[in-house]
Amino acid sequence: MMKITEGSHAVAEIVAFCRPQVVSAYPITPQTHIVEALAEMVADCKLDAEYITVENELSALSACIGASAAGSRVYSATTSQGLALMYEACFNAAGMRLPIIMSIANRAMGAPLSIWNDQQDSISLRDSGWLQFYAEDNQEATDLHVIAYKVAEDHSVLLPAMVCFDGFILSHTYEPVDMLSQEDVDKYLPKFNPYEKLDAADPISFGMYATPDYYHEFRYEIDNAVKRAGGVIKKAGKEFGTMFGRDYSSMTEEYRMEDADTAIVAMGSVCGTIKDAIDEMRASGKKVGLVRIRVFRPFPSGDIAKALSKAKRVAVLDKNISLGAKGATAIEVKDAMYGKATPILNYIIGLGGRDVRKRDIAAIVALAEKGEGDMFYGLRKEVL
Repeated sequence: MMKITEGSHAVAEIVAFCRPQVVSAYPITPQTHIVEALAEMVADCKLDAEYITVENELSALSACIGASAAGSRVYSATTSQGLALMYEACFNAAGMRLPIIMSIANRAMGAPLSIWNDQQDSISLRDSGWLQFYAEDNQEATDLHVIAYKVAEDHSVLLPAMVCFDGFILSHTYEPVDMLSQEDVDKYLPKFNPYEKLDAADPISFGMYATPDYYHEFRYEIDNAVKRAGGVIKKAGKEFGTMFGRDYSSMTEEYRMEDADTAIVAMGSVCGTIKDAIDEMRASGKKVGLVRIRVFRPFPSGDIAKALSKAKRVAVLDKNISLGAKGATAIEVKDAMYGKATPILNYIIGLGGRDVRKRDIAAIVALAEKGEGDMFYGLRKEVL
């Protein structure tokens, strides 16, 4: 059913349709509307779930870990400093192979304090063992939650997943969203079947102490599970497309890449602006295209290399920075293109919520054509 709704409310509604049995989250801007809506649903008996109120985000994810280990389908949401407070528990959730789904309304990290959008928060946990999905719009943010549950709970994966969408730009924006019904989600997403769970009659332990004789192999197994998830994501995305008409069988999306001389690589809501800018540049004769990354973990290296194989130059736009190096996306793209002569130029954009407009995209393409890159784009020199 098509409806005009706020991004956060659409996410809350679809999460409820996924039938989580335990929800635990702590409100933090710009994620708050999601958990407020879910709390209302539980209070009004519209969602049959246990809603656990906690004193902070570390406790929220810790409660989810306990509930998941006990065999429940669980959900949480956070952003920025809240996600940072969960840091220890994020590694625990992945190491214990618990398929927790968590929404991240991407927001800049302090200090200085910012409530506005960039992707530094989730990117900083890219090595934690969580799968990471990045939505371009609220339709995708909604659909990806259903797919994330299906993938995370697959017994060949069993990993937690973040569904990331840009704070305020998407979370507080009203857009048309084709909402699935409860019957649709039930048809696509099977009832949670935990691979292992805590049971007093058959005792087991999660997250035990590991000596050097065993720890190395644990990390190897998690790495393999993240890599296996790529195939499961594509299969689940194709099934979603067959059932509902929106195909997510690829972890990337190509836009006007068929003859592009300059390829832009980016992820998140900025890609909508990039597409509009590309249409304008195409009208003036510039051959520009976009490769949008929908799944950052596992990183789709093969898809990226194939998509960029004919481009003369690549401009990677990052709303994050691995300080002292480059943007995280650029580092991954360079690795994917290792051995190729194609220049990979990095542009750090939009940190702390700074607007990125079509004219900025055109200016970045002009810089890439001149071979000028690896920079913070749009610095205000007067404040430096």
